[in-house]
Amino acid sequence: MTRARRSELATPASNESMCAAAARSDADLVFLDLEDACAPSMKEAARGIAVHAFTELDWGRTTRAVRINGLDTPWCHDDLIEVVTGARDALDVIIVPKARTARDVWWVDVMLTQLESKVGLAKPIGLEVLIEEAEGLLNAQEIAKASTRVEAVIFGVGDLSASLHARVGGNFRPAAGTYPGDFWHYARAQVLAAARAAGVDAIDSPYPDYADVDGYRTDAEHAAMLGFDGKWAIHPSQVPIANEVFTPTPDEIAHARTLVDGYRAAQTGGVGALGRGGQLVDAGHLRLAENVLVKAELTQTESGVTR
Repeated sequence: MTRARRSELATPASNESMCAAAARSDADLVFLDLEDACAPSMKEAARGIAVHAFTELDWGRTTRAVRINGLDTPWCHDDLIEVVTGARDALDVIIVPKARTARDVWWVDVMLTQLESKVGLAKPIGLEVLIEEAEGLLNAQEIAKASTRVEAVIFGVGDLSASLHARVGGNFRPAAGTYPGDFWHYARAQVLAAARAAGVDAIDSPYPDYADVDGYRTDAEHAAMLGFDGKWAIHPSQVPIANEVFTPTPDEIAHARTLVDGYRAAQTGGVGALGRGGQLVDAGHLRLAENVLVKAELTQTESGVTR
């Protein structure tokens, strides 16, 4: 399913007030987190809180998701059973953490198929998969293609830092010294390429220092330049920034529309490339322009309504 994913807001499933705030955040997607944001003593109780939030709060257009615990934990199995059977059609997406191989995704897919049949769900639940382990990064392409349920892959910079033994600080950037270039470019590009090869969305990593507004915006802009569809937000204040950065501007839309119309008109006359403003325009430029228009349509920018 095609969804807007400019902003994906992480929210502790164990905190009722934060769940309520998340529903009002205007994020494209909110995921209630049963994994890292929940202490072990709260993981079981958090399932019920998440179900209540999904079924009782007004989420408007926001996609409702839950991040389950890892497949190698004692909580994962019951996370799926209790949240899916409790939330039913009020749950849109499940986020799978720390995927290492395609088999991890396959296991969740099989569980969901059984649960959907058991409770009679009207629509299939989608999956987003976190690439945040060294093994998962190496297998990102197979993971992204592991199930037709997969809608997006997420670059999980935090756990990947630990998995790679990177020497970083709390914001997952180099702790000291000067690094020559973008510290995470290779990993980002691997996740992005895996997503595009599978025909699914790519979501950029969290930026823990939510007080650093300019830093978050810069990080989001770099991800958008590469081609990511959206970015993780760990605080509601980051949501409007992500929504803005990953939405095509009116000028970008107008330029794309002019380019597409001009190129197609030229094609009817048997011309495969044309000059515009002193620059060659060919089929590659057409594809780039069409990408802009697809994103604009998805977020309803052209009608003046930003989703």
